[in-house]
Amino acid sequence: MAKIGNRLRALRMRRQLSTRELAARSGVSHTTISLIERDRISPSIDTLQAVLDALGSRLAEFLGGLTEGSRSPFYPADDLPEIGNPDSISYRLIGLNHPYRTFQFLKETYAIGADTGEMLTHTAQEAGCVVSGSIELTVGQQTRTLVRGDGYYFDSREPHRFRNVGTTVAQIVSAVSPPSY
Repeated sequence: MAKIGNRLRALRMRRQLSTRELAARSGVSHTTISLIERDRISPSIDTLQAVLDALGSRLAEFLGGLTEGSRSPFYPADDLPEIGNPDSISYRLIGLNHPYRTFQFLKETYAIGADTGEMLTHTAQEAGCVVSGSIELTVGQQTRTLVRGDGYYFDSREPHRFRNVGTTVAQIVSAVSPPSY
């Protein structure tokens, strides 16, 4: 578990606030803030969010800053985490551990006949390009078969489904914002 006490104390001190002033602003007791700063307790997400809101900071930036060292901008194929099912639909995630990731970038591979199943919906936007094979994409009431070089961009709140309708493995490079995996 990450130790956040020193970072939280430094942020509070930069704002020139006492623990009691921060407690009054955040609605979190000064005792709890003191215990968090000394790494004696781990706060709930809600508690940490309340304290960070009172400090004018965002949870993503605060937690993202906990990573040590510099990150390489390069992601070898063998190091891309698999978040799907490689026997059907493989989703290889590029940049999983990048701090402040604001979109999700995927290399998708669809086996012959692979299908995402029922229509999906989630709060995001999706865009992609077919790299090989052919994919049938349904968005709402519209269906189209996309082949190499064809692309798409849609609001993911609209029901959608992907299906490999070709005779070979199909690949897509896609982006989803905000990240949902």
